[in-house]
Amino acid sequence: MSELMSARDLGGRPVVTLGGEAVARVKDTVFDGPGGRVAGFTLNGRGLLAGPLKQSLPWSAVHSLGRDAVMIIGRGVLAEPAAVIARGEAAHGRVLGARVLTDGGTEVGTVLDLVVEAGISGRVVGFRIAARQSLESGSKRRRRKVYVPRGETLAVSGQALVIPADATRFVADDLAGFAAQVEAFRLRDTADRTEPTP
Repeated sequence: MSELMSARDLGGRPVVTLGGEAVARVKDTVFDGPGGRVAGFTLNGRGLLAGPLKQSLPWSAVHSLGRDAVMIIGRGVLAEPAAVIARGEAAHGRVLGARVLTDGGTEVGTVLDLVVEAGISGRVVGFRIAARQSLESGSKRRRRKVYVPRGETLAVSGQALVIPADATRFVADDLAGFAAQVEAFRLRDTADRTEPTP
């Protein structure tokens, strides 16, 4: 699995052309809920006092999302903001603060952040959530902020995300440990979907 990154940490990351020119900074990450991936970024100018740009960066124009920069081929790939945020999605791709429900109807927390794979996929693999006690049934630990995988079937209404109930068994306390939990959940989810029905 590629390195995982917090969407919140992408804010301020420079957008750099393959020719080495820094053309913008990431302002916000926009989530494509039905696709389970990043739709793109809204942008700020380069200077400390620079405000929002009237251009955005659709994910389709991202060459690579790296640890230190978002790489693009050239300045010409920047697009109108509507290319990223006017996609008819609930809450215009913003999910921070949304309630997280399991497909069994249990509320397990609210979204604090998205977790994105580095590289070229733009895939959102999970969420950092402020956990409710219902997530910790049978546990004596008091984990208030945890990472939870999103599952392949994700419903996003703009007010709530619905994740598989099984995903709540694969939580992690930190981003470093979350990659292993995501991989274990994927293997479990794949095995469940390919298992023949009796």
